[in-house]
Amino acid sequence: MKYAAILTRHCRTFGLLLLAACTGCETGQSGLSASSLQPPPPAVAVDSMPAQTPPPPVDYDSTQWLEIISLDSTIILDLRYATTDNFVNEAMYDCGRCFFRPAVARALLAAHRELRQQGLGLKFFDCYRPGPIQWKLWNKVPDPRFVADPRKGSVHGRGGAADLTIVDSLGKELDMGVPFDYFGAEGYHDYRNLPAEVLANRQLLRETMARHQMVHIRTEWWHYSYRLQQFDLSDWLWACP
Repeated sequence: MKYAAILTRHCRTFGLLLLAACTGCETGQSGLSASSLQPPPPAVAVDSMPAQTPPPPVDYDSTQWLEIISLDSTIILDLRYATTDNFVNEAMYDCGRCFFRPAVARALLAAHRELRQQGLGLKFFDCYRPGPIQWKLWNKVPDPRFVADPRKGSVHGRGGAADLTIVDSLGKELDMGVPFDYFGAEGYHDYRNLPAEVLANRQLLRETMARHQMVHIRTEWWHYSYRLQQFDLSDWLWACP
């Protein structure tokens, strides 16, 4: 009987301890909860999910045109004719978008990606220029030394030319001596009275573009035209978001 009483007391003690542990499970104050017995969720590698800039909507005929930033969001746009920061001091476009004929866009993309391997990239000042915009520009400056006569058209009006420069990894423009749309001898490719750095930067741009079928003109360090194909003039105007 003595041993039976001791065993009974131990059983009661164990039962009370078990009851306290279960009560703690329900109140969340102590003990093990059901959720604590589940395996932890897998760790998420933040670097494996970089933030992505969504591509612009395709609201154009992509068999005729490509919007350059839809191909690579690291390309920088500074479309001057959509602002007043240009040589006519007036916005020519209702909104700035940068289009080219598909073959031209792909050539420019290849040039940009070559520069990216050096920690550099392309920045665009002007791209395809619709016929109505060429007329608007001509009416402001009817001088063929500075603006192509819209009756003849230009390579910009065919979607085959780009005005651009090179930027570093922080988006800063390399020194080209004079700014975009500087209409003086210092902007010519054959003008040599410039610092060695400027001449080297212009050469880098010229040679990179040439490897991708884009050729320069003598009087504008920033202007390049696709040399493999001549396209028709176009009056197509893109939609504004």
